[in-house]
Amino acid sequence: MSAPVILTVTRELAAPPERVFDAWLDPADASRFLFATPGGEMLSCEIDASVGGSALIVERRASGDARHRLRFEAIERPHRLVFLFAADPAPEGEWTRVTIEIVPSASGCTLTLTHEMDPKWADYAEQTRHGWTMILGNLARTVEP
Repeated sequence: MSAPVILTVTRELAAPPERVFDAWLDPADASRFLFATPGGEMLSCEIDASVGGSALIVERRASGDARHRLRFEAIERPHRLVFLFAADPAPEGEWTRVTIEIVPSASGCTLTLTHEMDPKWADYAEQTRHGWTMILGNLARTVEP
């Protein structure tokens, strides 16, 4: 068996850790940055922000509706969030794991996102890294003053 593919993306944010953490779990904020693309139209963002809870974010894109599913494993405000993640074309019930760690800094906080994927998704690694980088840029625009 091959080792998992592990992607890490880090972003400095000029916002307090609590604001950054809460944005991931608030549907109004999350719909502005989480899986939102420049040409897409956010159709729904439903979040049950509890351990064992789930989220479904659906955006209409030129290629069709993109469905993103989350299941929360750990919610440790304001420093750590862990969720199982699946997006099209992954079949229902086939998950990867995302860990978000938020550390206070002099200017706000540093967010480190680690995405652990089964080796069979290795072909999606760069596309996934690009997506998370875009999402964290959108997050910055959502939470920074």
